[in-house]
Order: sequence, then structure tokens, then C-alpha cells
Amino acid sequence: MKMKSSLAPGIRLITNFSRDSWYRGFILILTFLFYTAYHLSRKPISIVKSELHRNCSNVIQPKDINITNNVTWCDWPPFDQDNYQTLFGVLDNCFLVAYAIGMFFSGIFGERLPLRYYLSIGMLMSGLFTCLFGLGFYWNIHSLGYYAFVQVMNGLVQTTGWPAVVACVGNWFGKGKRGFIMGVWNSHTSVGNILGSLIAGVFVSTAWGLSFIVPGIIIACTGVLCFFFLVESDCLFVCQSGQERSQEVGETAPLLRDSSIVDPSINGAVSTEPDVIVEEHSEAISFLGALRIPGVVEFSLCLLFAKLVSYTFLYWLPLYISNVAHFEAKEAGDMSTLFDVGGILGGILAGLVSDYTGGRASTCCVMLVVAAPMLFLYNNIGQRSLGTTIGMLLLCGALVNGPYALITTAVSADLGTHESLKGNARALSTVTAIIDGTGSIGAALGPLLAGVISPTGWNNVFYMLISADVLACLVREISVPKSRRCRREANLNSLDLC
Repeated sequence: MKMKSSLAPGIRLITNFSRDSWYRGFILILTFLFYTAYHLSRKPISIVKSELHRNCSNVIQPKDINITNNVTWCDWPPFDQDNYQTLFGVLDNCFLVAYAIGMFFSGIFGERLPLRYYLSIGMLMSGLFTCLFGLGFYWNIHSLGYYAFVQVMNGLVQTTGWPAVVACVGNWFGKGKRGFIMGVWNSHTSVGNILGSLIAGVFVSTAWGLSFIVPGIIIACTGVLCFFFLVESDCLFVCQSGQERSQEVGETAPLLRDSSIVDPSINGAVSTEPDVIVEEHSEAISFLGALRIPGVVEFSLCLLFAKLVSYTFLYWLPLYISNVAHFEAKEAGDMSTLFDVGGILGGILAGLVSDYTGGRASTCCVMLVVAAPMLFLYNNIGQRSLGTTIGMLLLCGALVNGPYALITTAVSADLGTHESLKGNARALSTVTAIIDGTGSIGAALGPLLAGVISPTGWNNVFYMLISADVLACLVREISVPKSRRCRREANLNSLDLC
């Protein structure tokens, strides 16, 4: 008697997942790649700084070079002057101020334009301006104005990324496990920083122009990928796939709009509650209307100080390690990636804890409080040994980037789909842009202050960062009375503002 063959275990596992689950996973991976590319293209400037102005006393100088009269042959003008740190601060702020200003408009455009086109064009333009910065090396450009202009334009076009990818993910995923899912997904920020550091480090000591050109090509390629494959909302499958799709989820119910129609196993790992039915023809929310959503202003101000700390590390940590620990540019860049590895762990931990406790704000506050003394310890004992440096960088990265990641992802998505919107789905991009735009003001202030303060000593830079952490927590505490009043009036239980 012939034994009957059973279905292969691998195939059985694959078929246990519905098509909707595969769509969700595909969108999550795709948007992860997109924003990884955005951050990958931002990181090279921090790696190249220590090459543009090197410690020439540590460089073996050719015998035929006259090194008298402070001729620093190994520098790249105009960054060969004594005020090089201020000039680096100018470049950082050209990008960050443009990014902060552009972000407030980007969300408005994102609500009104197809996200696929918006993201594709944004990534292609980001690739162009990133490459233009690197081409300054091959074109032998020594004008600060050129590099500043490229940074301003790059800052503007990079605002296309964050509101759009958060809106896409928010459209596909419910609230039940949003903290954990977005905590894992938000690791794209740190992964992008790590990859950007490693790629830039490969070329920084030989041809620093390639440290920008290669990331620029990568983000441009992801823009092409976005154009061909991004589906910005689960509703598009309902609207465009005809009878086959309607037999699965019903004629009128989009995938995430009425979870009672969808197979519970689909949403079981993502959402434990039905979502609000969305008005199909709802108008995009206004800027002032988004500001009136309870919690938007409070979390925006909190993010301002949290992002100030995070972006100061993003732009200045490799130079700090190079100056204090006396590493070469590539070694300092590689070491700085540990801060981002810690950021990945911190983002996931913050998401898990906030899902379990139901307290987004409380999770942020605790991590910010603990981060302040850890920053002090890192500055004082962080360079004593290699093991201490690694441990402190991982710990500080987790505590600094955890609250930042939680606010920009799960909190923004929660507020963008708040009960007070009464089913209006066209608010997520605007709310995300307001929160991240306000945070980007802090991101611009941090590197600027670091550039001004660092000539007086790195200790003062760390005192500034510790103060910012404390202020982020104070903003949250000051907002408590108003938040409690709002929650009593509206009976809002989905977001812990208190």
C-alpha cells in the first residue's frame, strides 16, 4: 500500500499566513528600506568631518611639504581654519533648519498627493543632492556657500520621507501592537546610520567624495523601487482587485476599517480592537486642526528636546571620539555605530514596554530621566577602556533613542488616528509632520550649540545634552494637568498622556 504524501512543513507554514498578512509584511519591509536609505544618506557628513579637518600632527608629512607657518596640507579648505567646528555647525544647520521648516509643509503635501509619487521623487532628489556634496571633492570645490546650498536643498527634499512612511505604516496596521511593531520597524533609523557610517568609512581616508556619492546612488535606487512596488494603503487592494478581493473581505469593508469582517487570525498579531470606520471622502485636516488634537503640542515639545540630544550625537559623536580617544576617522566612525545599535534595542524596548503598560508618555519619561546620569558617566568614564566605551555607547544609545523612536512612530500614529478625529483618516501625515517638524527644530539647535560650545570643552557639550534631557521630561510633567483634563472630557483611554 502506497503511503499518502503530506504537504511539506515549509509550505504549510507559508500558507498559514493570509494574503493580507503577506501584504502587511511586504509594506513593512519596503518602508523600512526606504527610510533606512534616507538616514544612510544623512550620516556621511559626520564621518567626513574628521577628514576635512585632521589632526595633522598625527599624520606622517612628506619631506617636500613646508609645514611651517601653520600650513595644514592635510585639511580641506575652507575647513582648515581655527573656526572649523563653527563651519561644521553651519553645514549641519543648513540641513537641519531647512528640514525643520520644510517638515511643517511636507505633511500637508503628503495628505494631498499620492504617497508613492511623493516618496519616489523625494528619494531621487535626495540622491541627487547627496551626490552633489561628494562631487565637490572631484570638482575641487572649496566654497562654503556651495556645500551650504547643497545641504539646504537636501534638507528640504528629505522632508518627503518621514510623514509619508509613517502614514503608509499607519494605514496598514492597527493600534493593538503598534508600539512593538513600530519599535522594531523604527530601527531603520539606526540601521541607516550604521550602514551610512560603514559605507562612508570605507572611502573617507582615500576619496571622501565617494562617502557621499555611494549613499546618494543607493537612495536614488530605492526611489525607483518605491515607484514600482509601494502600495500606500490597504484600501487600494479593495478598490482595484475586483471580485476576488471582495469575496475575502466583503464588498464595502477595507481591510483595517472593520476588523469584525476580517479573519481574526490576520489581525491577531497586530490589532486587538476594531478600528474606526473611515469616511471615504473626508477632507485632509488643516494645520490648526491637527494642533488641536489632544497631545500633539505636548509630545511635539518633548520631541524637540529629545531629538536635540539624538541629533547632536548623530553629527558630532565621531568627531568627539576622534578628539577624545584619538582614533582615526574610520575607526571613530565605526565606533560611533555602537550608539545606533543601542538605539535599535532602545526603540524595541520602549515599544514593548509602552504596549504592555499602555503608557507611552510614562515610558518616554522614565527613559529620559535615566539617560541624563548615563550621559554624565559616559563623558567621565566612557573612554577608560574599550569595554567601558562599548557598554556606555550601547546604553546611552538605547536611553537617548528609545523615547525619540517611540514619539516619532507609535505616538505619532496614535495621535494621527485619534478618536477626536471621528474617523477622518487624512490626518496622519500632517500630525506626524508637526511632531517631527517641531522635533527637527531641536535637531537643528543641538548640532549648532555643539559647534559653538565644543571649543570651550566637550564637558560643556555634555552638560547641554543633559539639560536638554531634563527639559524634555519637564515639558511632559508641565503638560500633565491639561492632559488629565482633556482625557476626562473626551474619555480618551488609548493614549497615556498623564
